Amino acid sequence: MFVPGCQRGAALLLALLVCAAQAADESIVAASHPLAAEAGARILRAGGNAVDAAAAVQFALNVVEPQSSGLGGGAFMLIYLAKTGQTIALDAREEAPRRATADQFAGHDFQDNSTNGIAVGVPGTLAGFAQMQQRWGKKSLAQVMEPAIELAREGFAITPYLAHALQSPRAALQPETRALFRHPDGTPLAQGEWLRQPALARTFSLLARQGPAGFYRGAMARAIVAAQHRTRLGPAGRGRMTLADLAHYQPRFLTPLEGHYRHYDILTMPPPSSGGVALLQALGMLERFPLAQQPSWTLGEPTATHVTIEALRLALADRERWLGDPEESAIPVQQLLDPAYLRTRSQLIAPTQRIRQIVPGETQPEGGQTTHFSIVDAQGNVVSCTTTVESLWGSGIMVPGYGFMLNNELTDFNRLPHAGPDDPGANDVHPGMRPRSSMTPVLVFSGGQWRMAYGSPGGVTIISTVLEMTEDLLDGALPAAQAIARPRFAVLDAAGKTLLEPRWPQAGQQALQALGHSLWPSPDPLGSIQIVGVDEPSGRRWGAADARREGTVIRVWVGP
Repeated sequence: MFVPGCQRGAALLLALLVCAAQAADESIVAASHPLAAEAGARILRAGGNAVDAAAAVQFALNVVEPQSSGLGGGAFMLIYLAKTGQTIALDAREEAPRRATADQFAGHDFQDNSTNGIAVGVPGTLAGFAQMQQRWGKKSLAQVMEPAIELAREGFAITPYLAHALQSPRAALQPETRALFRHPDGTPLAQGEWLRQPALARTFSLLARQGPAGFYRGAMARAIVAAQHRTRLGPAGRGRMTLADLAHYQPRFLTPLEGHYRHYDILTMPPPSSGGVALLQALGMLERFPLAQQPSWTLGEPTATHVTIEALRLALADRERWLGDPEESAIPVQQLLDPAYLRTRSQLIAPTQRIRQIVPGETQPEGGQTTHFSIVDAQGNVVSCTTTVESLWGSGIMVPGYGFMLNNELTDFNRLPHAGPDDPGANDVHPGMRPRSSMTPVLVFSGGQWRMAYGSPGGVTIISTVLEMTEDLLDGALPAAQAIARPRFAVLDAAGKTLLEPRWPQAGQQALQALGHSLWPSPDPLGSIQIVGVDEPSGRRWGAADARREGTVIRVWVGP
């Protein structure tokens, strides 16, 4: 395990995994890479708002974190508009091609499927950000792309997190990635070496002139379709995307899910995200427990951690059976979040006994190399965005001549069809359908006022990380920096397999194991929270970022 540093590059102990800043009436950017955070800050200094800054952060992340997100992927975002009090959910999730079939992944395992064109969904990032910015931004698409163009053209020093990711074989599966990310002798580029991406710089320059049409139609669209025909599995591995699939892609603007916990209102992402439903379900099940009097954040007493694990198991059981894309199948969101249903589910949770009767669903791998950023601007507009290419380096396929990675998002569908008499098959592959996601951007309100925005990467572990953060902030009343620095656990499935970060006290582990919990050491840090907020008494804005990756907070004040 490696521990990258914060903005100033100093290595931090796991006990201090936070960079933080406080500000009054200023804009705050919290992102997983210092250069991406600076891209957003630059746009804010130039008079842009939170929406403009979000676009700048995303495009810069494509340059400095190509393993995690970019033009070839998708995103979920919550946008709070201070002037109207409106919150919008943006679904820029990737989409299955019209030629997709429910059994297209049946013949191979996750690893094989995920590194071939068959896994590539129609990318949504550019369409989503462009439409979002056109509706609510103040700058042009060309202006918000300027920082990314400069970073790609001029280059930057490889950071510890990227250097670690470059060691993955997925970074060198194709000739284009080997040429860009490897030395002639085949060794990966290392920390501190300079990385320039001229093809990606040209791509952003072209899109700055042509807009999304330059991506979804024409020469670049043809290159995307050709790239996803690449296969190491023979004909079964060829992608099924066509030019028509690209041309017809549209992001969705949705109503956020809203839940209530203690005296807070929590807004989060609706399906095809499963994370929002699972988060609100777990909080609904846990509300009857006095978690503030049973402080899980001390890690010495297992009670609060135990009931949280149990609530997550129940939520993940419902996730596996019922959640998918509501555009393609009936998703019973209202029933799953009905208070009476959650009270019934909560009664299954006992403080000193593990639930035995949960029927586990199929556990399948899910890519965790996502990224999250949160922004508040001087006017109080807020963005909470989680964005991804799915696995580390996505499918491992770079579009020749254009310099961006294609996602492997379609492996988030069920590998084998589930539809049958006892299962609706809500996440089976269907043409035009968007795969179930765990991404869980969050906005917290109290008394009708916005208080916090946060989220995390991590695949299915996102749900646990965001739930723990919510408990620590709202039940524990911990400062964000302290909540971020705590060691984490993550429940992977309804059976209850739970990963633990290294600093968990042995006594706490033994107490959980005595209740029958299945605990495993996590091979990697869990999640990477980026958060902005405002103090209730003082109105001071603040931000905190997680140095499990390279979290950075930048505050921006634009004077007269």
